Amino acid sequence: MTLRIETLRGEALDAALDDVARLRITVFRDWPYLYDGSLDYERKYLEVYRQSDQTVLVGAFDGTRLVGAATGTPMLDHAEDFATAFEGAGYDLVNIFYCAESVLLPDYRGQGAGHRFFDLREAHARSVGSQYTAFCSVQRPADHPMRPADYAPLDPFWRKRGYRPLDGVIAQFSWKDVGDSFETKKPLQFWIRDLSSEDKS
Repeated sequence: MTLRIETLRGEALDAALDDVARLRITVFRDWPYLYDGSLDYERKYLEVYRQSDQTVLVGAFDGTRLVGAATGTPMLDHAEDFATAFEGAGYDLVNIFYCAESVLLPDYRGQGAGHRFFDLREAHARSVGSQYTAFCSVQRPADHPMRPADYAPLDPFWRKRGYRPLDGVIAQFSWKDVGDSFETKKPLQFWIRDLSSEDKS
C-alpha cells in the first residue's frame, strides 16, 4: 500500500479532526493505552488544535482516506496539563513544542510513516521557533495482564530519533481502560529532543 503523507493546516486541519478522533479511539484501544474512548470526548480534547495558530497535523492517506495522523502544538497550549510535571526540570515551556498523538492503523505500519510524522512535526517546530520537541508515553507494569507477549516497546525508535527520557518528568492523566467501569490515573513519561542537534531519520 502506498501512503501519501502531508502536513495539514487551517481548514484542511479542521476538516480532518473528526477522522483523527476516530483514529485515536481505534489505535489507542490497543496496548499500551487500552483507552476506552468516545467521540464526544475526543471532539472536546481536539478543540485545542483549532484554537492554536501554531498547530500542525501530519496526515497519512490511502487515497482520500485518513489512515494515520500525528499532531503537535506549542507546549504552552497544554500548560495546565503539563506545567506540574516540568516543575524543577530546568525547562521553560515556551521553548518546547509538544508532539502529541501519533496514530496509524496496523495495516499501514512498517512503511516509514513514523519517521515522516516526526520529520514534519520537528520541521514545523523549528519554523515556529521552538528549541525542543517533546512527547510523553504511557507507563504500564511489565506484568500487566493485558500486555501482549510479543510487545516491543518503541524506545529504540525514539532514541534513534534523538529523544531521551526526562528523569522525573512524569505527567498523570486519567482515562477509562478497556474492560473497566471507571477512570484511573496513569503515569506518562516525557521524552525530549534538542532541535539544534543533528537531524535524525
